[in-house]
Amino acid sequence: MAHSDSNAQGRGPRATATIVLRRRTGIGERAAAAGTPAVAPEAAPGAAEPMTSAMLGERFGAEPADMSRVCESARSAGLTVVEEHAPSRRVRVEGPAEVVRRWLAEPPPELSDVVVAVLGGTAPQAFPRSLVAVPHAGGRSYTPPQLAEIYRMPAADGAGQTVAIIELDGGFAQADLDTYFGRLGIATPTVRAIGVDGAENVPGQDPAGADGEVLLDIEVVGALAPAAAIDVYFAPNTDAGFLDAIAVASHATPTPTAISISWGQSEDQWTTAARTAMDQAFADAVAMGITVTAAAGDNGSSDTPSSSPKGSDATSGDTESADARSRRHASGRVVHADFPASSPHVLGCGGTSLVATDGTVDSEVVWNDGGRGGATGGGVSDTFPLPPWQQNAGVPARVVGRVGRGVPDVAAVADPQTGYQVYVDGSWTVIGGTSAVAPLWAALIARIVQLTGARVGLAQSGLYGGVQPAEPAPHTRDITKGSNGAYQAGVGWDPCTGLGVPESMTPQAFSGHARS
Repeated sequence: MAHSDSNAQGRGPRATATIVLRRRTGIGERAAAAGTPAVAPEAAPGAAEPMTSAMLGERFGAEPADMSRVCESARSAGLTVVEEHAPSRRVRVEGPAEVVRRWLAEPPPELSDVVVAVLGGTAPQAFPRSLVAVPHAGGRSYTPPQLAEIYRMPAADGAGQTVAIIELDGGFAQADLDTYFGRLGIATPTVRAIGVDGAENVPGQDPAGADGEVLLDIEVVGALAPAAAIDVYFAPNTDAGFLDAIAVASHATPTPTAISISWGQSEDQWTTAARTAMDQAFADAVAMGITVTAAAGDNGSSDTPSSSPKGSDATSGDTESADARSRRHASGRVVHADFPASSPHVLGCGGTSLVATDGTVDSEVVWNDGGRGGATGGGVSDTFPLPPWQQNAGVPARVVGRVGRGVPDVAAVADPQTGYQVYVDGSWTVIGGTSAVAPLWAALIARIVQLTGARVGLAQSGLYGGVQPAEPAPHTRDITKGSNGAYQAGVGWDPCTGLGVPESMTPQAFSGHARS
């Protein structure tokens, strides 16, 4: 249960939960139960153009009668309805912890046909996918503008666009942003901190952890799209908090061009209900023309569940080296994709190790630091089937034999030893991890939308166009060397770096491209 505490008047422990309802049109769980194909909002007839939040609500939100039934049942049980939002199909409730606990275990029987999920766990649901570099011989680092040159990004500044960033802990100080962008010679972007479910921007607590994540995300987006508005959504690190942040960001005004997510966890560490609710929220975002980017993980093909890592020599909460993990990966005993990057409605972002001189690439390979710790996530989903746009990409069967959604879709530099120069809590440092790749691609999407005037939405619709197995993708630069454990890079799409990294042809994947 989220936010469990004792009331000052002695009413006992209190808790909150988010109730997710079925869709108005009978898709999703109702369609599946009836044995008919589930239709996502972005695949609905007549949905070639992005919907507004109101349009989405009218066609795919919760039925007013369903909202009333849930709210009435909650109030009858002694819960207080603190928020209702029909377009995102959410009802937030607060009340006695024991009542909330019963709803989390099983909603009232009379609501079994209405409620998709009740979320309110208190354990951390996700972890930041960033690592602070530990200096050693041969290390180097880059500013985001240098990476824009290296990756041949189109000349643009994100004017007229909004990029949303999801954070589940930490914070930023305006002074840090002013110092960072002042050093780069860039006017400090407009950055807003928006609290969700009682969370706030709380900087200065964990520079090697959550604060580093927050500042990395903001500084990468702000340096690559300095004229874009940046909205940072702070939410509790729970399943309900994560979902609520996605929903609030997606339905904000103005609608964001992109949502960047640098937090995640292995698919098997999510409940089915939470994964389903999150994926449906991402489908809603795509229907509104939003591109959601997410880090693919920093623990190789195992995506080992972890606590927040403190440095690139750490192994994200365990003491096993990356090399030892790789040996286990190769045996097939440990392979997991990271969620939310594995959602078919999210652009999964993997990582590379980059050596470049004066804007020219000397080498770029799969990020895998071996014994120093850290490797790009990637693999084949154990939850989501192979999406239509990935049918010709050559996604392999998992080690255990089934074919699913392949992760990642794209990549960029993530190795902390060839990482990003950032300014965190009053100090200059270098940070890597696939956490940096999600905001990089979000900022690139903002540049492209500024130039084309057309929202991208599901970026894979453009990026996978013309892709064939074991052939370089037409709109990215292929990364063909390296391994993340169980999987090897090769020509064409692979479970290490996906289709590859940005290059000068990337914008052509979206030329005149709205969401499809």
